Amino acid sequence: MNMTEVARLLLGLRAAGWSEKKINDFVLYIESGDESYKPQPDEKDG
Repeated sequence: MNMTEVARLLLGLRAAGWSEKKINDFVLYIESGDESYKPQPDEKDG
């Protein structure tokens, strides 16, 4: 993935309403494979 693609990914996640922490954790998961950073489904109310 080149830097242009990374920038588009980050901007897309921001546009989707992701928090900066959630974005950072996702990038850490992609790069490290550490399961503790793996995204979890959002809990839906009712």
